[in-house]
Amino acid sequence: MEYSEKVMDHFTNPRNVGELENPSGVGTVGNEKCGDIMRFYIQVTDGVITDAKFKTFGCGAAVATSSIATEMVRGKTLQEAVQISNTAVMEALDGLPAAKAHCSCLAEEALHAALWDYARKNGLDIPGLKPPEETEAE
Repeated sequence: MEYSEKVMDHFTNPRNVGELENPSGVGTVGNEKCGDIMRFYIQVTDGVITDAKFKTFGCGAAVATSSIATEMVRGKTLQEAVQISNTAVMEALDGLPAAKAHCSCLAEEALHAALWDYARKNGLDIPGLKPPEETEAE
């Protein structure tokens, strides 16, 4: 399996690992087939994501997609953050092997779950944001 230089860089030097002390939103998702679990934390100030961190239990591609997603979401409005898709995550990493494409879906789902958590806590409706799947990992 061949990984791009960006995937290897984000795997060996992941950005924004950890937890936010008082996050505005937290999303946790898991994939039972591969065992990856991803938790995504966002800090929102005046409708803009000012910080994002992650904790991921999984393969190198799961760590890399989590890492790049935290970079992609910082400085974005809530509406812009909803637009970040698994395809955008894969493109930002210069691609993933087909067998690892599900990791980019997990990154999108974890981000969207954190956005949903924030919206729910604050009584907001973010156009285009759907509730997370009922199969979330706890």
